[in-house]
Amino acid sequence: MRVYEGAAVYTPELQPLAGSIGLSAAVACLPLLTVFVALGVLRWKAHFAGLAGLAVALTVAIFAYDMPVDLAGLSATQGFVFGLFPIVWIVICAIWLYELTVASGRFDDLRRIIDAISDDPRIQAIIIAFGFGGLLEALAGFGAPVAITGVMLLAIGFAPMRAAVVVLLANTAPVAFGAIGIPILTAGNLTGIDYHEIGAYVGHQTPFIALFVPLFIAFLTDGRRGVAQTWPVAVAVGVVFAIAQWVSATWISVELTDIIASLAGIAAAVVVLRFWKPTGSDAARERILLSRDADLESGSSGTAPTTPAPITPAPVATRTLEAAPLTAQRVWLALFPYLLIIAVFSVAKLWSPVTRFLASTDIAVPWPGLDGNILTAAGSPATTTIYKFTWLSTPGTLLLICGVIVAAVYRVSAPDAARLFGTTLIKLRFSALTVGAVLALAYVMNQSGQTITIGTWIAGTGAFFAYLSPILGWLGTAVTGSDTSANALFATLQQTAASNAGIDPTLLVAANTSGGVVGKMISPQNLAIAATAVGLVGRESEIFRKVIWWSLGLLLAICLLVGLQSSVLAWMLP
Repeated sequence: MRVYEGAAVYTPELQPLAGSIGLSAAVACLPLLTVFVALGVLRWKAHFAGLAGLAVALTVAIFAYDMPVDLAGLSATQGFVFGLFPIVWIVICAIWLYELTVASGRFDDLRRIIDAISDDPRIQAIIIAFGFGGLLEALAGFGAPVAITGVMLLAIGFAPMRAAVVVLLANTAPVAFGAIGIPILTAGNLTGIDYHEIGAYVGHQTPFIALFVPLFIAFLTDGRRGVAQTWPVAVAVGVVFAIAQWVSATWISVELTDIIASLAGIAAAVVVLRFWKPTGSDAARERILLSRDADLESGSSGTAPTTPAPITPAPVATRTLEAAPLTAQRVWLALFPYLLIIAVFSVAKLWSPVTRFLASTDIAVPWPGLDGNILTAAGSPATTTIYKFTWLSTPGTLLLICGVIVAAVYRVSAPDAARLFGTTLIKLRFSALTVGAVLALAYVMNQSGQTITIGTWIAGTGAFFAYLSPILGWLGTAVTGSDTSANALFATLQQTAASNAGIDPTLLVAANTSGGVVGKMISPQNLAIAATAVGLVGRESEIFRKVIWWSLGLLLAICLLVGLQSSVLAWMLP
């Protein structure tokens, strides 16, 4: 404890154990190791892994970092509440909106529209998970793309496990510019570097991931055969998305980068499919459906989510819709929820008067007993003890508004809509516990000093740090589930370490963002969201073991790229 302006407050120590940064960092890693071992080795359910990690984080904070018990507990409560709102709130509203489309029968029309673009499920997966998912990431982020595209893949016939893995892998390249560029804006605000410059650097890194993700999706959906039979579309989508992301981030708009890139990628798929058709589509569909049936009959603990119990008029309405031709009106109604989401989020995020109004409704809540009693490692008052209650501006509430409008347009009665909302709440109860526990863990690690110890230790490698800097972003996003939070944790550290090592600070701040995009797929928070969306609650450890190698492989590629950009590839930076 130390005294700050006459009051006793907690100041984290960077190397509390024997004055050794290495030993302190090793102990600080224990909460993360606990989570990863519990998921990857012991195969625990995600909420048990999250709670175990939280227990270890509290133990390390209290006994290794000398954090008062009450402050450690209060940090955990703040993180848990933040996990429930806004994170879980966003997912609840996203899945509820989807349930409305299913109950009304309109989701079947959406499947037929997707079939009209291509009836090949492998290409549909690329369009939905990467193209449409990137658009949702651009506008909403915070788990909504994984939740919505996961159930969409399930609806077109994919096995739950395969759908979960595909959407987690797809939710990579767009993450850096997600939610209208919030991760990059956050990094700019914290470091004082022009966020346009940071965005341009990121735009020279993440496109190299985007180039290959559609091909990876083709492989995940149907193995080498899938790549061989669909590569023209996969390559076209990846190349066009990458070029659009590069150009927009560098010369047009950081905030609009993912919107432009996603729309361009979808358009590329449509154009290619006008002149070329994949082979083996029928056989691929049969293999995918057989895989789904085998997965559901395997006796596993998870089961695919079922269509909600039909509301009173639904059976007749659904039969009528299926019998009728796909008219322009039905196409419009099927696309309406997603067009509405794009319109609402575009207005909320891009129209300054609305953006300022929504921001003015945010309520800053100094966390009782915590605010004012914690300093940063540098000795300044910590700002993380202020909880922002974004009751109106959060993407969750905007999705709720969209859901209410969709229910009205689809003529779903208020009682039926409320019942579906209640069903969604029940379905997400264990996911909410997981997300809350993981965010509680993150807050304890951050406010006790464990996270900054790990970062400082990694940053002590001198010029070689350029090759390691993306690991901090990967680590921060894996812990918190948010690239924005990873930048809040490490952007300033990256800047300082770069200056000390004679490396371009903007490069390493951008690397923190780029590293974070491949860490999101292994975040327990995102694993819980994916598992809930496809009906695999309790099988998060299985999903983790399937995506961890993709995450590590892509992280290695980013590390190599950034390291080379600090020296021999410096010419490619803006």
